[in-house]
Amino acid sequence: MTEASPLRLGCLISGGGRTVLNLKTAIERDAIPAEIATVIAHREDLAGVHRCRAAGLGVEIVTDRGPDPLDEILLSARVDLVCLCGYLRHFAVEPRWKDRVVNIHPSLLPSHGGRGMYGDRVHAAVLAAGEAETGCTVHVVDEIYDHGAVILQRRCPVRPDDTTSTLAARVFEAECVAMPTAIRGLAEGRIRIEQGRVTRTVTTPAPDSP
Repeated sequence: MTEASPLRLGCLISGGGRTVLNLKTAIERDAIPAEIATVIAHREDLAGVHRCRAAGLGVEIVTDRGPDPLDEILLSARVDLVCLCGYLRHFAVEPRWKDRVVNIHPSLLPSHGGRGMYGDRVHAAVLAAGEAETGCTVHVVDEIYDHGAVILQRRCPVRPDDTTSTLAARVFEAECVAMPTAIRGLAEGRIRIEQGRVTRTVTTPAPDSP
């Protein structure tokens, strides 16, 4: 990838679209070499559809559960990386998308992940377990829910007086840092996904001049 060809993102949503809008803001604010090529939702009446369109993003609606309509839109938009941004449907990772799909989950995986674990269900589980710490995970998507290799995690405390709402707000603050950080690493080539594994390039500082 070069400066002339930013990483093209296809963002899939099932709710309010906050993750996409935060990512758009971070890309513009921090000059991340990426762009949101398309947003895809599975219902026209989702709040995120209106919000993303109001922010100038193109939004497509795919009601069919099959992979073909998604493929057509993603390919037409020349998407390099699929980002599941609060997407609650299963994304079938066809061979063409292997190593090209990432998700953000509101816990420190592998804890509190898996089918049916999303949103407040996750935060309620963290509180019920009496954990002192939680956070979010950006990970590679494979055929198992919340299973793929971890790209990065960001942690935050669980406070004694937390409710699911207060904990959700704190975790979302962590998500607002984690997702753009992961996208920057992928866009700049410092993070790579190959055969389901995540590798990182370590930059060695140049020695001091004599």
